[in-house]
This record gives sequence, structure tokens and C-alpha cells, in this order.
Amino acid sequence: VGESGCGKSTVGRTILRIYKPTEGEIRFNGQDILGLSGSGLKTMRRNMQIIFQDPMSSLNPRMTVGNILEEPLIIHNVGDREQRRRKIAELLDKVGLAANVINRYPHEFSGGQCQRIGIARAIALNPKLVIADEPVSALDLSVRAQIINLLIDLKKEFGLSYLFISHDLSVVRHVSNRIAVMYLGKIVEIGSAEDVCDEPMHPYSRVLLSAVPTPVVKKKRSRIIVQGDVPSPSNPPSGCTFHTRCPLAKPDCSVNEPQLLEKSPGRFVRCPYA
Repeated sequence: VGESGCGKSTVGRTILRIYKPTEGEIRFNGQDILGLSGSGLKTMRRNMQIIFQDPMSSLNPRMTVGNILEEPLIIHNVGDREQRRRKIAELLDKVGLAANVINRYPHEFSGGQCQRIGIARAIALNPKLVIADEPVSALDLSVRAQIINLLIDLKKEFGLSYLFISHDLSVVRHVSNRIAVMYLGKIVEIGSAEDVCDEPMHPYSRVLLSAVPTPVVKKKRSRIIVQGDVPSPSNPPSGCTFHTRCPLAKPDCSVNEPQLLEKSPGRFVRCPYA
């Protein structure tokens, strides 16, 4: 979670090798996947899929629903034509669509229905990890809850792990077991969903949570207002990248770059004063 432009989608797409990282490692099940290519990379990608933010633009407008869902099965040589057709019917049923839509095109569906098709495509190969890149931000409010509940049900049924990318903390808390807060390309806090949302430690996490609306009228939340604009990611401030906007900043924050330290079991914070 983090504000727009902090690098959330870049992280997700780099994990999938859509983007090539400039440094570091990407480990999946203990294996560094940056050294993979050819058939090795193809096999690894079967275990990692993505649900894109915009359901309409992520589907080929010239392909029918049946062709869209059959494509990953063909690429990875899954079954014969009849077996693939049965698989497609099962996938459509899992995401709440009728099997008779296989000959229809994406423009014939609503945004929520297109996202269901995108989800069906993502789980077609029974992956272990699904990158959900803001999968509900482009949908109407009335549809968001349906898609989120669908993702939770599929997670339980197929034993999926999600990397759920969002800037909506209320959605993230509902979906996630653990939360990583990102600011200007760096993770500033990691912890369980309950810990991060109920007792945020990093100043930026507190700022984000103070802006979340509360549905309880009588329960007022003290809003933390930060000054200034977000610095350029290509020319970040020295030291702690948040020090130019941090209400708790001290002189040494502009000089020393803090490390991500484990403050308690499973709880990491990039701030020496947290």
C-alpha cells in the first residue's frame, strides 16, 4: 500500500519479469528467478500470474472469452481441445459467469464482468502467486465488494497467495494477512494487517491511516496533515526520503538513510525514532 507513484505496480511487474530490475534479487520459493530464461522462465511464470488494474484494456478486444481463457492453456500445453473447453467452463463458473458467454467479446461485458474474466484467466494455470494490481480501483463501488469477496473465496479454494497492490487501506486490511507500506520506492513498514492498521509505527503509515474515513459518525480520527509535494522518484531526498514531509523529522534524518529494522517479531520499520 502507498500513494500513487510510489512504485507499487513496478514492484509487482518486476516480480513477474515484465520489467527488468537494475539490481537486487527476486526469490520465488527460495530460487532467484533473475537467472532464468527460455523454458525455465516459462515454467516459473506458470506459477505466477497477474490481475491488471483496468479490466477492459487487459483483454484483447479481437478475441472471444473462450479464446482469451484458452490462450494460457495452449501456451503451456494443458490438455487437448475438449479438455480445455471443459476447463474454461469450470473457470467461468468459479468467477460467477455463465458458460454460454465463451463466444462473446470483451466489449459486450461490464467492467465488473471483464474483471471476472481477467481473474479467470489468472487462475487458469493453478498458479501459486497472483499479483493483484489494484484490481478494484477501476470498478464501480457497487461491484468492488463482489470482486473482493470473489478473490477471497478463490484464495481459500485454490490455496493462492496474493500480492495485493492498492492505495485503499480499508480494502487492504480486509484482504490481507500482512501489509507492507511503501513510500517513494522503499518499504517503510511491514507487519500484520492488524498491527499496521491499529498501531502504525512509521510516521508515513500514521499519515496514511489518519486519512482513512471512518463509518462511525461519533468516532473522530485526528488527521495528520503533511506539508509539501511528493519528491521526484528520480531525484529523491538524501537520508530518509520522507524527512521533507515528516512531522517528526530531526536534523540527522536528512543525512542518514534509515534501514528496515525488525522492531518486534515480524514487524519491520524504516525509522530509528518509531
